[in-house]
Amino acid sequence: MAFDADEEILQDFVVEAGEILEKLSEQLVDLEQNPDDSDLLNAIFRGFHTVKGGAGFLQLEALVNCCHSAENVFDTLRNHKRKVDSELMDVVLEALDHVNAMFDQVRNREELTPAPDSLIASLDALAEPASETPVAQPAAPASAEPVADGDDGGDITDDEFEQLLDALHDGAPGAGPAQTESSSEPAPTDADQGAEAGAGDDITDDEFEALLDQLHGKGQFAGAPASDDAAGSSASAPESAPASAGQPAQAGGDDLITDDEFEKLLDELHGKGGGPTGADTAKAEPAASAPAPEPRQPEPKKAESAKPAPEPKPAAKSAAPARDAAPAAETTVRVDTKRLDDIMNMVGELVLVRNRLQRLGADSEDEHMHKAVSNLDVVTTDLQAAVMQTRMQPIKKVFGRFPRVVRDLARSLKKEVNLVMHGEETDLDKNLVEALSDPLVHLVRNSVDHGIEAPEVREKAGKPRQGTVTLSAEQEGDHILLAIEDDGAGMDPEVLRRKAVEKGIYEQDAADRLTDNECFNLIFAAGFSTKEQISDVSGRGVGMDVVKTKIGQLNGQISIVSELGKGSRIIIKVPLTLAIMPTLMIMLGEQSFALPLVNVVEIFHLDLTKTNIVDGRECIVVRDKVFPLFHIKRWLVKGAAGNAEPDNAHVVIVAMGTKQVGFVVDQLVGQEEVVIKPLGRALQGTPGMAGATITGDGRIALIIDVPSLLQHYS
Repeated sequence: MAFDADEEILQDFVVEAGEILEKLSEQLVDLEQNPDDSDLLNAIFRGFHTVKGGAGFLQLEALVNCCHSAENVFDTLRNHKRKVDSELMDVVLEALDHVNAMFDQVRNREELTPAPDSLIASLDALAEPASETPVAQPAAPASAEPVADGDDGGDITDDEFEQLLDALHDGAPGAGPAQTESSSEPAPTDADQGAEAGAGDDITDDEFEALLDQLHGKGQFAGAPASDDAAGSSASAPESAPASAGQPAQAGGDDLITDDEFEKLLDELHGKGGGPTGADTAKAEPAASAPAPEPRQPEPKKAESAKPAPEPKPAAKSAAPARDAAPAAETTVRVDTKRLDDIMNMVGELVLVRNRLQRLGADSEDEHMHKAVSNLDVVTTDLQAAVMQTRMQPIKKVFGRFPRVVRDLARSLKKEVNLVMHGEETDLDKNLVEALSDPLVHLVRNSVDHGIEAPEVREKAGKPRQGTVTLSAEQEGDHILLAIEDDGAGMDPEVLRRKAVEKGIYEQDAADRLTDNECFNLIFAAGFSTKEQISDVSGRGVGMDVVKTKIGQLNGQISIVSELGKGSRIIIKVPLTLAIMPTLMIMLGEQSFALPLVNVVEIFHLDLTKTNIVDGRECIVVRDKVFPLFHIKRWLVKGAAGNAEPDNAHVVIVAMGTKQVGFVVDQLVGQEEVVIKPLGRALQGTPGMAGATITGDGRIALIIDVPSLLQHYS
C-alpha cells in the first residue's frame, strides 16, 4: 500500500482510473455484441493496462495482479488466439467487479481485498491460446509480431519488447545467423560499421551519413557534407546505389517528400510500424540499431520505397505540431464541488438582489435607473447560466451503468434483450445526475423483468426473439425528459384492477371506474406487484413506489403509456437544476407563497358555484376531465377555515407524480425565479413546505411542496 504517496498523484490516479473503469463496463458489454471489433479489443486492453500502470506506481499489488491477468486475456484476444464468448465475458466482468471494489477501497483509503485465487486462475487459463500450436518463434518473426499489434493501435508486452531489441542488436542470441544469411549483398565494410555501431552507444556523423548513402544512394540526403570515409563506404556498395538511381532527378528537383514516402522510409529503416517518432530519427541510438534489420528487407522493396529527400526536414516539421499542441492539454481545471456550490449560492443571492432592484426600478421614473437595472438583469442572467453550466454533467454518467445491468439481468432471466440509448450527452445538474441513478435502475430492471417476454413467448406472438429496451433523454425548455420504453407484453388494465381489489387498495366499484391510465399508475402504489412468485429481482412490490417518491422529491413528474402486446413507455420530467427554481408566486390572504413552476399545468378563472361533489370530495370538470379541488388557504392561513368562500376565484391545476389536482388561490402575482433557503430549526419538518425565499418586494415567501402538502392535508 502506498497511500502515503503524494496526495496529488493519488488524486490523479483516482480521477483517471475512475473514468477508465466507467468506460470499461460499457465497452465489455459492447464487445459481447461485436466480438470481432479489434479497436474495441485494443481499447479494453489499454484500459486495464493503464489502470495496472497507475496501481503499480502506487504499489497496489492486489489491483495490479487482477488487472494484469485481465490484460493478458485481451492480449490473447486481440492477437486472434481465442474468441470472445459468453463464458469468457462472465469471468472478465467478474474481474471488473473486483477491480471496481478495490478501486473504491483505494478511494476510501482502505486496505485492498485481493481478487479470489480461483478468479485469477480462470483469467490465466483464458489468457492461454485456444489452439495448441506452439507459441515459440525465431527471433526475426518474434520482432514482427508486436509490430502487427502496433498497427492495431495497441501496446507490446515487455517480453516482446526485449525480443525486438535482441533482433535489432548484433549481440542478441539468434540475430547473428539471420544477419549473416541476408547480408550477402551489401559490402562487408558497411556491415562492419553496423556491428561497430551496435556495440557502442553512439555512431559518428560520418558513419550515419555512410549508412544513409548505403541505403539510398550517395547524394540523396542533404545533410552535412559526407567525409572521405563515407564516400568510400558508399562506393563499396554498388548494388544498393542502382536501387534508388531511378529517382535522383525526381528527388533532387523537390526538397520535400510526401507523407506516404516519409512513412515508407521509416518502415524501411525500422521495420513496418516499428519506427520511432519523427523527432527521434536523427538520434544516434535508433540510427545505430538501424543496419541490423535492414539487410533482411528484399531488394525490390528498397527500390520501390526509396524516394528520399532531406530527412531532418520532415522530422522537424512533424515534431513542431506536437510542441504547438502541448498547451492544449491544460485547458481543464479540477475544482472541488463544494466551491461550485458556494459560487452557486452567491449567484442565488445576486438573483434575489436583481429581483429586488427590478421591483424598485419599476416604481421609479428615472431613465438611468431603468437602464442600469436592465443591464444588471442581462449580466446576472448570463452569469447564472454560466455558473449553472459548470455544475452540469452529461447523463451518460448514469446511462453508462445500464448496459451491464441489462446484460446480467437478461442472462439470469434467460431472456434476450438489446439496450438502445439516446441523448447520452444531455446535460443536467450534478445533484440530479446522482439522484436519478437509483430510480432509473428500478425502471430499467422492471422493463426487463416485467416487460420483455421470454424468447419462446415472443416467437409465438410473432415478435423477434430479442426484445428491445430503449433509454432516452432530451432537454425540453428548462426541463429534462427521460423515457424508458420496451417492446414487451405491455400492461393489462383488467389485471391491474383485479390486483388492486385483492390487495384492498380499491373497492370493486371504485376499481371499475378507474381509467386505463389510472390503472397503469397503480404500479406505483406501495406493496403493489403483479408477480405471482417472489424472486431476487421482483415480486415484493418494493421499488416502483420508491421511484415515485424520489421523482416527487425532485419536483418531477412521472407518467406511463402502455398498450397490451405492444409494450410500455415510462416518461419522467424533472427540472434542469434544483438550485434556482422558477415559481408561480400566489397570494393567500395577505401572505405570499411560491408554487414550483414544474408542478403547474394550467391556470384559469372559475365560478366556484359550479363545482361538483364526487365521493364526498369537491371536484371540477375541465375538458371532460375531473380534478379534485382544494382550498389550500384553509390549510396554510390561520383563521381562514371559517371564512365564507367567494363566488369566483383563480384555480391552478398542479401535477403531483401521476395525479393532477386544482388549488384555489386568492391572487396570482406572476412568475419569478427564486433561490430555495432552508427553513429554520423552528419550522423544519413543517408539512407542505419545501423552504423559503425572498420575493422581489422584500417579503418572505414559503415554497410549497405539493406532494407533501396533499399527503398531509387531503
